[in-house]
Amino acid sequence: MQLAGALHDNAGIDPVGMRVLGSYALIYMVSAQGYYADARGVRRDLVTGDVALIFPELAHAYGPNPGTSWRHLYFVFTGPQFDLWRKCGLLDPVRPVWRAEPVDFWARQLEESVRPEKGHGRAAALRTLGRFLNVLGALLALRDTDVRDPNDRVWLEDSQRLLGGLDAKGWQTPQQVARMVGLSYENFRKQFTARTGMSPGQFQKRKRVERAQSAIYHGDHTLKQLAEELQFCDVFHFSKVFKQITGSTPSEFRRKVRGG
Repeated sequence: MQLAGALHDNAGIDPVGMRVLGSYALIYMVSAQGYYADARGVRRDLVTGDVALIFPELAHAYGPNPGTSWRHLYFVFTGPQFDLWRKCGLLDPVRPVWRAEPVDFWARQLEESVRPEKGHGRAAALRTLGRFLNVLGALLALRDTDVRDPNDRVWLEDSQRLLGGLDAKGWQTPQQVARMVGLSYENFRKQFTARTGMSPGQFQKRKRVERAQSAIYHGDHTLKQLAEELQFCDVFHFSKVFKQITGSTPSEFRRKVRGG
C-alpha cells in the first residue's frame, strides 16, 4: 500500500489531459456526481457508491461534474500480488467501474483495512496488506455478481446511441461500445439482445442501412460512396446487407423512392 486517504471537492482530472498513474488505485465514491474516462474508450458517469479501479499504464481521468460537490476515498497500491490478480483476470481494465452499496458499510470496510497501527514494521505492513486484499476481493466478487437492473435503461440508451451514430472516428464497433458502457462484450451482447431482440451487430447494421436509405432519398450519393461512408467492405457487401434488411437492393430502393 503506497497511499490512502480521502479527498473532498478536489478538481479531478480533465478528460482532455488524461494521466498515467504508474500504480494501481481504487477510488470509492462516498458522495459524488462525476465522470470516469480512460484511453480504452470507457466513459462512465460516477455517482455515490461507485468503485473505480485505475491501472498502472492506462491513461485515465475522473472528477466531479461542474458545480457539484464530491468526496471519495482513494487507495494507491502496487506489487506482485496485484499483478497476479490481474493476470488471472480478477483485476480487469475492461470493466473498471461498478457499484458497491450500502455506502456507509463499504466506506467503513475500506477505511478499517488501512487503519494505522502502533508499529510500522514488516508484521504491521503484512496485516494491512491482508486486510486490504480481503476487502478488495469482496468488492471484486460484488462486481462479478452484479446484474444490472432490468429497469435501468441508461446503459441501453447509451449503447443504442453509440451503435447507431457515426462520429469523427467512424462507426464504433460493438466491442468498443461494450467497453464504453462498462461491460464485458459477452455480458453486453447477452443483455442487449435480451432487451432489443437483436444482437448489437444486427442493431448496428439496421442503423447503417437506415442512414443509407435516408441518403439515397435526400441526396445523390453513388453506391460506392455510400458503401465507403458506412464502412462496408465493398458495394457488393453493402448491397447484400441492404437487401437482407429492406427486401430490395439499393438500386431498387432508389428507383422506388426517386423514380426512374
